[in-house]
Amino acid sequence: MTAIETSEPTVAMPRIGDPAPAFTAATTQGDINFPADYAGKWVILFSHPADFTPVCTSEFMTFAAMADQFASYNTELVGLSIDGLYSHIAWLRTIKDKIEFRGMRDVEVKFPLIEDVSMEVARKYGMIMPNEDSTKAVRAVFVIDPKAIIRAVIYYPLSLGRNFDELLRVIKALQTADHFDVATPADWRPGDAVIVPPAGSCGTAKQRMDDQVDGVECVDWFFCTKELSADDVERAIQS
Repeated sequence: MTAIETSEPTVAMPRIGDPAPAFTAATTQGDINFPADYAGKWVILFSHPADFTPVCTSEFMTFAAMADQFASYNTELVGLSIDGLYSHIAWLRTIKDKIEFRGMRDVEVKFPLIEDVSMEVARKYGMIMPNEDSTKAVRAVFVIDPKAIIRAVIYYPLSLGRNFDELLRVIKALQTADHFDVATPADWRPGDAVIVPPAGSCGTAKQRMDDQVDGVECVDWFFCTKELSADDVERAIQS
């Protein structure tokens, strides 16, 4: 007799360049229709393992404290865990009333936190990794652009809190790349030189080396940079 397989169907994890999977959900800020409700906005959609856990608490306080910074770059925050709405509300009230972390206190989380007891949204976004935990979402981050396209995906294990300076840097770098049609090198921050797109033909490559364009520095035909001031970047990408 052949054994009957009972495993759940595999859901492919969304990839960079894919449209953000759509869903409707109840949140601590009311129902949302995602990503339609965020048309024209950048979004950081992120998951955390569970309410009332210390690493997650530190992350939510940090996100809430930085919410205005993200908003200044036209970026909204949306959180998710596999917990119920009342658990979410109780946890966020506890954070505001009782928790102090790195000088932050009386922190009110105003961005929506999705209720996902069914794991429907977490599965759509590949946030459940059974070898890490089959009943909790890992610390996933999806950066979604104003056209609802996934632009960056970052995963952290349960034990590792996220680097929030890096998440803000990712937003700035993606918006800079889009606005100025450039790429950003390792460890780039506003004010650093940016990468000019590589030459697309042998003729262009030769011309780049023979006739250096003012403001563009070419170490070799494929590696050209140009200066872009922090002020120019901030003016271009801030809301």
